[in-house]
Formats: sequence, structure tokens, C-alpha cells
Amino acid sequence: MLTVTQALDQIVREVVAFKPEMVALDEALGLTTAQDVISQEDSPPFDKSLMDGYAVKASDISSNRVELVVVDEITAGRTPSCDIVSGQATRIMTGAPIPGGADAVVPVEQTELINGNSDRVRILVESISPERNVIRQGTNKHIGEEIVPTGRRLRAQELAALAELGDARIAVRRQPIVAVLATGDELVTTDQTPGPGQIRNSNETMLCAQVRNASGVPVPLGIARDNRADLRRLIKEGLNSDILLLSGGVSAGKLDLVPSELEHAGVEQIFHKVRVKPGKPVWFGRLRRGSNSCLVFGLPGNPVSSMVCFELFVRTAIRRLIGQFPATPQSLTARLTHSHSHQDDRETYFPASVDWTADGPMVRLMKWHGSSDLQSTVDADAMVVFPPEPKEYAVNDRVEVILWDR
Repeated sequence: MLTVTQALDQIVREVVAFKPEMVALDEALGLTTAQDVISQEDSPPFDKSLMDGYAVKASDISSNRVELVVVDEITAGRTPSCDIVSGQATRIMTGAPIPGGADAVVPVEQTELINGNSDRVRILVESISPERNVIRQGTNKHIGEEIVPTGRRLRAQELAALAELGDARIAVRRQPIVAVLATGDELVTTDQTPGPGQIRNSNETMLCAQVRNASGVPVPLGIARDNRADLRRLIKEGLNSDILLLSGGVSAGKLDLVPSELEHAGVEQIFHKVRVKPGKPVWFGRLRRGSNSCLVFGLPGNPVSSMVCFELFVRTAIRRLIGQFPATPQSLTARLTHSHSHQDDRETYFPASVDWTADGPMVRLMKWHGSSDLQSTVDADAMVVFPPEPKEYAVNDRVEVILWDR
């Protein structure tokens, strides 16, 4: 069997990023940039006021109740009609251009008009430092600087920064279409009452949610029964997607038909079984068809196994397709809140919860009853990685942690 690292290396070698395509900003939310975006303008494009108030020379404000002559008024969207000299001020609004000669803005709350005359203003502070309440051209971003790097998943703030600097279209990589197919005669839909020996199809709901979190577009195919005709029909449908996820049917049981039916469909097996707990039976392959292909993952049917294998292997493949890097799971180090006896010879991914303290992250292991115990993941936000060797862990021992949905 492969180790987790070896399996991830094979996925990274097999999966190539989608070709870039240009889209409008209003279609780019959640997509990933395909190249560095470089600013063609300064931000802000001119020196401007950060406050409503009066643009002044800071050197004029040397004592309380200084009086200045108001020579101009600038609202947002207008430009100054004149510069100022010593003894003068310009009434200015937030976002308006700073007039020549001014190097500070006194907030309107720290001023008063003299005898109600809008042509003269009294300053009610003893001093103001140069550049106070002023932002200079290019402070946020200069021409030629990077706005957004390659591989960034676009959020509202990235889109706003691009819009501010005139990038109406952007090169991105599209989201992969991911078909999700659960297998097994024991499964019923979530709105049905299970009969004897039956369970609800929770894996479809879970995997579709994980696909969305990973920037994919899920396509649920329902349930394939444990017969070749039904499985063959739904596999054929799922292979029209970028990725096909199957849960169940990949072990060594009498009705574990997935590997042989994938072979019948022309899918090349790349690996089957990884030295990991939970998730040992995981299967990965690829249907090659000219310039296009479909990546196929056979995930174990037990829900925690399926969840962990998605986070390790499927998420890596999705990140490769959309050009995010690093594609493989990234870990941090945290200290255990309590002791733990690890006795397995497989690399184990244990549901856990991370608490961010002033002394660094602490991690608490969940009460976990194995790969079918989905409830153990409800309060978890991470998984602790225990190396494949028996070991007694003490309180405050440092362990490797992978955060979920990151």
C-alpha cells in the first residue's frame, strides 16, 4: 500500500490545472486567478481627504483659535479651483482632492465659522501634524504593483480592489464539475424512513457540501444499487464530469463492484488502498479522452472515512485543477489538551477541535468510535495526524494538525 504522502504525490503528478479563461468581475466570485494581476493605475489616483473639514497648511496651526480665510470648497467628484497659501483654508469633503499648498485636513468638528460667515473659519485645536487626515496618491497601490496573485480564490474584497483599478475582466480557472454517486442496497434518501438494515444517504449531502467548500460544483447522481447494470449506468453518467466521486463499494466484499465497473468503463487505476486510518480502501483513477479526462475517486462508504479521504485526496485534486497552491493539505503544530494512547500502524487522522490561546493553538481530541461515527465530527474543526507507530502522548505534547475547510 502507498503512504499518504506517496498517494498525494501521484495525484499531484496526474492532475493538471484547467486552462485560463477571461470572465467579467461579476462572474468571478469564488473562482481562482490564473495569473498575477498587476495594477495599471495608482490607488488612490490623487491626493485626497480622509475627512470632512478644512484643508490647511499644518504650519499655520500653531495655537488654539487660529482664524483662516476660506478660499474654496471642494466636494467629492470636483477638483480644486485654486491652491492655498499661508493664512488660507479650503472647505473639503471626504474623498475630494487636496488643493495645492495644503498638507493636512482639520475635521469639521474641530472648527467653527466666525460670526456665521462661511468665508472665515476658526480652528479649535492648538496644532495638527503634516499629512493628518490626508492620503497621498499611490499610497494603497502604485502602478506596476501586484493587486492579486496567481492562485487566489476571489472574494468580495479582491473583486472590489480589481474594480477600483479598472480591471473589468480577469483571467481565472473555472470550477470543476464534480459528480457524487453513493452506492449500496442499504441506502435510502434522506427524506425516507429506513427499513430493517437500511440507513440514510448522508454521504451525498456531506460530499456535496465538501465539494462546494473546495470551490467545486457538485452534481448529485443519487444512489447506485449493488448490481452491475445500475452501477454501470450511473458511472457512465458521472464520467461526463471533471471528477466522479463514488462512496462505498471499493473494499473487498462480495458486492464491492466499483473497481471492476470502473475498469469496464475504461478508467485507468492509479492506486487502490492507502496506509491511512480511516480510509484504507480509497481508490483513484482516471478516464483519458483526448484533451479532456475525468478524475475518479472511490471513497469508502463509512462517512468519516469518506470525509477524511475527501480532505486529503479529493481536495488536493480540486486545488490542482483550479491552480491553487500548495495543493496538498497544509498542517500546523498544536499542543494536546490531554494524553492519548496511539496503537495503530497506519497514519491516523483523528477528529479534533483547535482552541486558539495566547500561548498558541491547543487541540482537543473528540470521542471517536471509528469510521462510522459521524457525530464525532460535528464539534470538530480539524484532524490530528498521528504517525504510523504506537506511541503514548502526554498533555502538551506537540502534534500535527490539519484544519478543515481551509
